[in-house]
Amino acid sequence: MKSKQIKFALVALIATTFFVSCSSDNDSNTPPTVEVKKEISLSTSATLGTYLSDKDGRSLYFFATDANGQASCTGGCEAVWPAFNVDNLTADKLGAGLTLSDFGTITTASAKKQLTYKGWPLYYYAPSVNGANTLESAGKTTGDGVGGVWFIAKPDYSIMIVRSQLKGHDQKNYKSDYTEGDGLTTYFTDAKGITLYTFKNDNFKKNNFTKADFSNNAVWPIYETDKVVVPSILDKSKFSVITVFGKSQLTYNGWPLYYFGQDANVRGANKGVSFPSPGIWPVPVKDSPLAI
Repeated sequence: MKSKQIKFALVALIATTFFVSCSSDNDSNTPPTVEVKKEISLSTSATLGTYLSDKDGRSLYFFATDANGQASCTGGCEAVWPAFNVDNLTADKLGAGLTLSDFGTITTASAKKQLTYKGWPLYYYAPSVNGANTLESAGKTTGDGVGGVWFIAKPDYSIMIVRSQLKGHDQKNYKSDYTEGDGLTTYFTDAKGITLYTFKNDNFKKNNFTKADFSNNAVWPIYETDKVVVPSILDKSKFSVITVFGKSQLTYNGWPLYYFGQDANVRGANKGVSFPSPGIWPVPVKDSPLAI
């Protein structure tokens, strides 16, 4: 009886050894999984937070003068700020937290394809190193804030900065002091480049325009958000959120922020600067005086 039990044990041991051996052989023949780098991912900086980077970890940037969604970096600018592009971008080429519908493609003045994110053309930074323009190393963000017009490409800005010509609803051009004439003004928009405004008759953190039933909100819609994510050159502490009849409205230096209905959510439009007359609804700027 014991002899039979020993035989059965030996047979089981041999079978198990054979199975494990075969399994090991099969495992060794399985090709290793190759990690495919995403074309665009989100990286993180201790000072700047989350931002867009390419497959090699190089930072991507926005340009404030691209107010209308077209690349305005031309000529010598292109050497320092090369256009970023990915042909045939698909969802599987994006890192976690990014959505394909936020990306688009434009053609630059020099006939190059360039990728956009939330309407903003994307660029690399390639400063001059020993006389040659050299792409910024992976993980570096030294292009952020350059000239007060270049900013790291973040996915969650609640305020952006544009530099553009003011052109009122009367089709006249205005300068930063709201007199007629040509000249670029640097002012605030939302994340998608839609112009924001302040109202000269408001008070410190007090909206004096919007009616309780919001019946006039279509004319000057409040900028409704409770997020404060702003370009690095701005003082975040100057932004705050107030409650207007149950809705959250962002303020800057105490001035409540609005859209203009006639801008119709068009990037770069700033018709409100002359409505009903120049200076009544100025655009917010970095040096806007404190509301009283």
